[in-house]
Amino acid sequence: MRTAAREVAFKTIFASRFTGEVDCELEKTLARAESLNKDDLAYVKNVLTALSEHEKELLQLIDFHSRDFAESQLFPADKSILLLALTEIKYMDDIPDVVSINEAANISSKYSSPKSASFVSGILSEIIKE
Repeated sequence: MRTAAREVAFKTIFASRFTGEVDCELEKTLARAESLNKDDLAYVKNVLTALSEHEKELLQLIDFHSRDFAESQLFPADKSILLLALTEIKYMDDIPDVVSINEAANISSKYSSPKSASFVSGILSEIIKE
């Protein structure tokens, strides 16, 4: 199960919203704290690499589908969760879309506002229908 690895990726992405770059030391510290195995570490690295290559495109996709809020107005946690899930959906073919959406909703429930899980799920569901 990749739940711990997803949370490490989410926390690293979330921190980067404030610093403007991925903190590799933070990523390593979080991975050690969660005792991630080799496969989980590879997953985190793949997510962060794909996100860095496609972030602008993914942010535009979020902006287009979050009709009531501009991407720049979203909670940093919600934006980070959306970026993580969209990276999986768009660039990681071995992960079913429904798993990405479900995991994003779970992370939203844990780390964001009470309404975030349905907001995040709604945006992701709309995007996969394209």
